Amino acid sequence: MKWLFAMVAGLVLAAGVSAQEMTPDALIKSVTSDVLDIVRKDKDIQSGNTKKAIELVEAKVLPYFNFTRMTKLALARDWRNTTPAQQKILTDEFHALLVRTYSKALTEYKNQTIDYKPFKMQPGDTDVKVRTEIKQPGGKPIQLDYYLEKHEKDWKVYDIEVGGISLILNYRESFANEVRQSGIDGLIESLHAKNKSGEAASVKK
Repeated sequence: MKWLFAMVAGLVLAAGVSAQEMTPDALIKSVTSDVLDIVRKDKDIQSGNTKKAIELVEAKVLPYFNFTRMTKLALARDWRNTTPAQQKILTDEFHALLVRTYSKALTEYKNQTIDYKPFKMQPGDTDVKVRTEIKQPGGKPIQLDYYLEKHEKDWKVYDIEVGGISLILNYRESFANEVRQSGIDGLIESLHAKNKSGEAASVKK
């Protein structure tokens, strides 16, 4: 689906760019041109090379996500019922799930462009929203908003909204249903199975 590209377009951060050196909007804007340039020149990724896309995501995207907070927000009150060991496994599995999602998005790039909306940030702010819009040939623009927090010295993403729909809230509903039916361990098994299946599909491709 084309909207998958929107979830990664502004987040693949080029090597050498430090998050604490820029404001959140400048950071995203600066690195977007880098990732789009990489994907435009990489015929393997454009042709659907999932392995290469995963390598790119692992190297350039993941350092700028707060996966622990993302997983905690996705589980909501169920997080309180998890052990430290379960929390680590859940975070690792959610991490893997998002890697697959973003990798797929990279392989679906089709000359989309990004418009940046006015950004407001007060001195001392540690939680901000960066608004953008994805324009795609022959299609309607897609609203894409990033939520970032100051994590120690760096800015890290903890949620993304695509067309007004929160990535975290979207997963929260499915996670809650799984916990109600099978408990925390059932959710872990479900995520593991999905990730394993995704890896198998990638290998076949």
